[in-house]
Order: sequence, then C-alpha cells, then structure tokens
Amino acid sequence: MTSVPWSRQLAGDLLAEPLPRRWAHSQGVGRKAESIGHVLGADADLLICAAWLHDIGYAPSLVKTGLHSLDGARYLRDVEQADPRVCALVAYHSCAHIEARNRGLDEELAAEFEPVGGLLADALIYCDMTTTPNGEPVDVEQRLSEILSRYGPGAVVTESITEASPHIVGSARRIEALLVT
Repeated sequence: MTSVPWSRQLAGDLLAEPLPRRWAHSQGVGRKAESIGHVLGADADLLICAAWLHDIGYAPSLVKTGLHSLDGARYLRDVEQADPRVCALVAYHSCAHIEARNRGLDEELAAEFEPVGGLLADALIYCDMTTTPNGEPVDVEQRLSEILSRYGPGAVVTESITEASPHIVGSARRIEALLVT
C-alpha cells in the first residue's frame, strides 16, 4: 500500500504524539514535496509519500538500529508492505548511506534496499534539507548548519552530514534550478 493520504496518516500516527517536533518537520517536508511534485511528473506521488514518511524511523516504537532511515524503511516494507520504491527512498534519503557506513550498517542497507538516484533522490533531499525541525522553509546551508550545531562535534550525524554536505547542496541547487524555469 502506498498513497499520499495513507502516508500522511501513517506518519502522523507514528510521530505526532511521541515526537511533535519531528512531526512538524515531516509535515513541512510533506507540504514542500506536494508543492514541487509537478517537476517529477508521474513520480510525484512517490516523492510525496516518501517525504511524509522519511523520518518515521525516529518513532520510539520503530527504533531498532539507531539509523532512522533503515528502521523506517524496514517498517514500511515488513509491516506496511509499502511500494518498494518508497521504502528505498526512505532508506536512502538525504545521503543516509553515508551515515549507514559510519554506523557499520552499510552492508545491511545495501543488501535490503536498492538505492534510488537521480531527480527523485534530489527532490527528497531538497524537501528534507530545506525544511527546519519546526517545519518552516529554510536555505539548505542554514539547515546544514543547524544540524551540525544540534548534534555537535564528534557525533556520527555530524561526521556524516559534513561528508554529505556537497552532495546535499548540489541536490538542492538542481531542484531549485528546475523550480525557477
């Protein structure tokens, strides 16, 4: 099962009560995906579903590995029987493969989910990385700075985001260029 209303409802069910700030972020990411979906044509709903669901792995009931993208994708696959492409987008969103490697989970991630690249991956990165934790629009560089300051030096997320930053900025700029044409 995968539809936009289902995705929105599932994300809210998992995040709204235990993690209201994460839910606010997810709502902002979902709304942004809805606003730019037209650049993806037939894949618009795929982006929008993944945007609403991208952070469900933070839900306390889903945390297993500590890598929220993997935990969320596994739940979508194993419990919800979601579209494999949505699962893969969630699994790899915002350069999660780098954090997976830094956590020693890269082989599990690669064995279970097929990476998604191109415009779909760029669009999900754009939606996630231009939305604040409170769900408000923000420039990609400001978002990256906020993540680095929130986690601090030495954290695996800090190391991963630092490494991923050039790719994240590139993805955001590619989508921004499409939106102005």
